[in-house]
Amino acid sequence: MTARDEILGRIRTALGPDRAAPPDVRRDYRLTDDRSPAQLLDVLTDRLEDYKATVLRCAPSDVAATVVAALRTALGEHDPTRVVVAPGVPSDWRPDGAVEDDGRPAVALADHSATVTGVSVAIAETGTLVLDGSPLSGRRALSLLPDCLLCVVTADQVVGGVPEGLARLDPLAPLTMISGPSATSDIELQRVEGVHGPRTLVVVLVG
Repeated sequence: MTARDEILGRIRTALGPDRAAPPDVRRDYRLTDDRSPAQLLDVLTDRLEDYKATVLRCAPSDVAATVVAALRTALGEHDPTRVVVAPGVPSDWRPDGAVEDDGRPAVALADHSATVTGVSVAIAETGTLVLDGSPLSGRRALSLLPDCLLCVVTADQVVGGVPEGLARLDPLAPLTMISGPSATSDIELQRVEGVHGPRTLVVVLVG
């Protein structure tokens, strides 16, 4: 029995056998987006930049060069071996010298300056990147511990709204939703970046 099964079992026990059936959920919200793919890329770029992410757009043949340029801008002169990539990131996206995540202890990931991953889906309307724990996205710690996160997003991964995005995802996967660098304004409404994750988010948008 998983922890999830145990928690749900306790809830069912607490509610008892005579509980009323849950009401039907209204699904009358917008399920699709009529905007063109080019418009969705523009919307996604606008939203991400509004959240203080850096977005670089490139052709499919220029991904590696754009990743290298983006890392140089974000990190300055840096040791390439301090860049770690998710195991499923294609070889022609990887900067020379970067190391692949080999499942080392999570705390060791904090020694790296930056992470390069792909995404599972990107939602234009909310400016959200979704990582699903797959080899392309990498494990969750990979996107949280290094101080710079670079995500490569291809045009076919961009959808208009949240319902379209959720329809592409496995609900049981460990989803991480990212909209801009990690930030909080919990204390006196003063924005502080990097509290729960990377202070720098760079997106390479392909297409």
